Amino acid sequence: MGQDGRVLDYDDEARRYDATRGGEPRARAAAEAGERLLPQGPCVVLDIACGTGIVTRRLSRPERTVVGVDRSPGMLGLAARRLPEGVVRGDATRLPFAADAVDAVVIVWLLHLLEDPLPVLAEAARVLRPGGVLITTVDKNDAYFAEDSDVARATADLRRHYAPRVPDRSSLVHRWASERGLRTAGRTAFPGTGQGRSPREWREVIEAGLIPWCTRAPRNEVAEVCRRLAALPEQDSARPDPLYRLVALRA
Repeated sequence: MGQDGRVLDYDDEARRYDATRGGEPRARAAAEAGERLLPQGPCVVLDIACGTGIVTRRLSRPERTVVGVDRSPGMLGLAARRLPEGVVRGDATRLPFAADAVDAVVIVWLLHLLEDPLPVLAEAARVLRPGGVLITTVDKNDAYFAEDSDVARATADLRRHYAPRVPDRSSLVHRWASERGLRTAGRTAFPGTGQGRSPREWREVIEAGLIPWCTRAPRNEVAEVCRRLAALPEQDSARPDPLYRLVALRA
């Protein structure tokens, strides 16, 4: 799903996906963060919704088998160039793997797109071996405001009152894990390098109707937030990069 809420055609999106999602710098940061939570030594890692394989490739090690799965042929075509013989077409709710088949499952930037993330989480847990680890991003919509800034303060009231309940919220993921006997095994975060927005850019995306907590708010309140943003200094200076969160849950 795009920022404006429309469902993307990922086969069509594949050719420009990396360039519009932070490219190699963000992929490198995501992989380095995932590495801090992954098991070391010989193991099998499954990357669900691997997309173009830009992160998946960076998880490969001589002692580690890494497999990416995605349902988009367009995405898999690019991923296969990065991981020859290391990608499989499949749906995240019906993975083409036996139970207890892998030592780790990685899910990066998927849960926030789903109407209901629980079937995907349940399927990830099914393929995990006892003692395996499930690693997923959570709270993606909060990433731009993880660090304090004048933009964060100017938008805080609107976000607090009108932000939609999102499927990747950490409280939901941790409650699901607790009910199924998975325990928290670690947390980390990584920056969306170069993706910080200036006050002017924030006003532009708000006025274009691309921010959910603004499309749900009264127009006069949105206008007030835009006024606050316009009054901030250094209108074209990017504020802190978004900070994406990863959690690890052990089976």
